Amino acid sequence: MKIALVHDYIKEYGGAERVLEALLEIYPEATVYTSLFLPKFLGPHRARFEKYNIQTSFLHSIPFNHKLISPLRLVSPYVFKSFDLSGYDVIIVSQTGAYFPNLVKKGPSNASGSSTKLICYTHTPPRYLYGYKTAREWKNNVVLRVLGEIANHFLRMVDYNASQNVDFFIANSEEVAKRIRKFYRREAVVINPPVDVESIKYKVTSIKQRESSQNTKYEIPDTQYYLTGGRLARAKGIDIIIKAFNTNKKPLKIFGRGFAGYEEELKSLAKENIEFVGEVTDEEKFELMSNAKAFVFASYDEDFGITPVEAMGVGTPVIAFRSGGVQETVIEGKTGIFFDENTPKSLNAAIEKFEKDPLKSSDCIKQAQTFSKEVFVKKMSEFVNLQG
Repeated sequence: MKIALVHDYIKEYGGAERVLEALLEIYPEATVYTSLFLPKFLGPHRARFEKYNIQTSFLHSIPFNHKLISPLRLVSPYVFKSFDLSGYDVIIVSQTGAYFPNLVKKGPSNASGSSTKLICYTHTPPRYLYGYKTAREWKNNVVLRVLGEIANHFLRMVDYNASQNVDFFIANSEEVAKRIRKFYRREAVVINPPVDVESIKYKVTSIKQRESSQNTKYEIPDTQYYLTGGRLARAKGIDIIIKAFNTNKKPLKIFGRGFAGYEEELKSLAKENIEFVGEVTDEEKFELMSNAKAFVFASYDEDFGITPVEAMGVGTPVIAFRSGGVQETVIEGKTGIFFDENTPKSLNAAIEKFEKDPLKSSDCIKQAQTFSKEVFVKKMSEFVNLQG
């Protein structure tokens, strides 16, 4: 089969980009069509997509395009309509919820007249269109709120129409499958995103056996710290975690990069027991995770949540807000502890509960294996072969 991959834009490296990378490992000859490809903003991950054939849109030549990611969504329908992919047998769209990539043109793909099949792997329908917390607090400004709501009314219609161009939906979690059913009135098969647990090379031992010498590169050297991180966006609840640790005084490390001034806002909240380690490589991230007491996760309505699974993959339990896809990955009382209100007080109560009865690393590792890249590759390949 002749296969094309479509992705909203490539400017950061998160869970959606990990899925795209896994798809490229399955289909290395596939061309990636995307609105923008800005590898200089990928930090330590900038070289990951260099060897692949990536085709960008006319947005790529717009000056200061990296600062216009949000407003460019207004023209993104025209961007993806400009891609004529009718010559492909299968189009696999990686829908991050930012733009409208399902609007690509499809049509007869060969002499027999069989039509191109469009398979959409949905990380989430656009959060900003359907009332979910987003990275930016644009509703705080009255003018932006009014203009934004008017624009969103029409964009919801665009998004629904785009969804009808899809032949088959794949959701990254049951949570997202429910959103697809609610907003698009379509059914979806659930295939969880890949977590590369096999590449985690650090030996996992019990917390008491972990040596502090492994962490001398960081300001907080002992192995009794808690960890959080990933994309430092408002929807991730990092501010809630910081406020909780400001109160409990326990050591906390935060990895990852923020944007639009939000990282500086978070740093201004943090007290001396909290350390920001910046953007890290996968190896550094796994080292941080393997030596942490627990990984703390406070995301609002998380679509799936790869970082908690990665933490479990190195034997580190998770303390998470009971919301979204993380409820499908963390087993309460076995691989993690949930807190029911996304507040510093509720989080601290969960931490106290966790410290009274630490969880087993072996249980965490076993649970993470069910979300391995091998499982994703097998399920995804079978689905594409069957439907394509």
